[in-house]
Amino acid sequence: MTDLMHPDDIRGLFSKAMSDMYRDEVPQYGDLIDLVRDVNNEVLAGDPDLQAQMQAADELDRLDVERHGAIRLGTAEELSSIRRMFAVMGMYPVGYYDLSVAGLPVHSTAFRPIETAALSRNPFRVFTSLVRLELLEDRDLAAAAADILAQRQIVTSKALFLIETAELQGGLTKPQAEEFVAQALETFRWHSDATVDAETYERLHDAHRLIADVVSFKGPHINHLTPRTLDIDEVQRLMPERGIAPKAVIEGPPRRNAGILLRQTSFKALEEPVKFKGADAAGTHTARFGEIEQRGVALTAEGRALYDRCLAETRAAAAVGGQGQGAGDYVDALNAKFVAFPDDLDTLRREKLAFFRYRAVGQAAGQAGDVEALIASGALVADPQVYEDFLPVSAAGIFQSNLGSDAQSTYDAAANQDAFEAALGTTVTDPTGLYAKIQNDSLVEALTQLGQGHLLAA
Repeated sequence: MTDLMHPDDIRGLFSKAMSDMYRDEVPQYGDLIDLVRDVNNEVLAGDPDLQAQMQAADELDRLDVERHGAIRLGTAEELSSIRRMFAVMGMYPVGYYDLSVAGLPVHSTAFRPIETAALSRNPFRVFTSLVRLELLEDRDLAAAAADILAQRQIVTSKALFLIETAELQGGLTKPQAEEFVAQALETFRWHSDATVDAETYERLHDAHRLIADVVSFKGPHINHLTPRTLDIDEVQRLMPERGIAPKAVIEGPPRRNAGILLRQTSFKALEEPVKFKGADAAGTHTARFGEIEQRGVALTAEGRALYDRCLAETRAAAAVGGQGQGAGDYVDALNAKFVAFPDDLDTLRREKLAFFRYRAVGQAAGQAGDVEALIASGALVADPQVYEDFLPVSAAGIFQSNLGSDAQSTYDAAANQDAFEAALGTTVTDPTGLYAKIQNDSLVEALTQLGQGHLLAA
């Protein structure tokens, strides 16, 4: 069929619909959007070079629409259905995250676009976790939770039909896509009526708040949507002025001249009224919250090893308590330990600690001796690749904060990527390989445009 809607356009429709729905459900999310937009406008107005660099790298237009969300699923069948749903929107599973390292009984992936052009149009991502009932010590409770989850269907019958239609015909027409988005949205909508009685909820809650959130409701309500800011420290500072209480510390690396990976902060989860099964069964549940992120450059394997070491040394030197105690000492330790990490983009590139995307500007004068000479002449530009993925320790920190504690916890890892991929129905893509391919492909294209193909064999 020739009138099929592009997956990027379907993703755009869905992400806008999701944002509108979440703004209606969680009004404070709208306050976050307004705050982030104000801060971003101030940053760009005060730094014309940054604005020009982002414009030239085709990253400016995506800033206002950029969001990531998060959902938590209960069964292998749910994960497989969600994979198929996101594929219709051009979103694929990238990375495997074991959150058991922070005592959270889930493992996860991120569904997102993987092509450069798709990321530039709308880099919508959904961090998707699958609950791991096998990690519950109470095996009777785990069995009961499995029985409860087996009785629900999180994707509407109409949405499943349209997913199958897209798979058979290679996409959806515009009317089909609009109906698909409307139906898919139902999977992520908040439902205040629980599917369990109050006693069962309390048992699940006592085992782990996250287990209660996954098992006790009709579907995997979106628990946050996250806008991207260019200055997360300023957002953190201004949140209280907008009536928003931020978590104690920003997760991830410290503030730097050359931003790396991902920094995240959030406000505490809302306490929302729910109705449990049975008479006079009103209660409350906390799960949904607001989050803000600042994204830096993606790191190579060597850069990531250095980052992990600096972070591990920080957490060994200082810890944050459940109510945010020790936050100042933790930030001081973070700044001190990350002195070992180079803080300018050119050094990160030269030392192969970060990934870049190359583009040709103008023409080269004669045959260049090497890539560095082309960069020095201005004929070749290296733009930092935005980190499009997530950090297990940071994700766990956000989860912990919004389960009621700022305490930093470390547990024995219990990764099981094989089981996760079996449930998913496919393998996850290695994010490092994606960044490396974008870097290599862009260098080949740029050098070819400059007539410097001889450097490719160097």
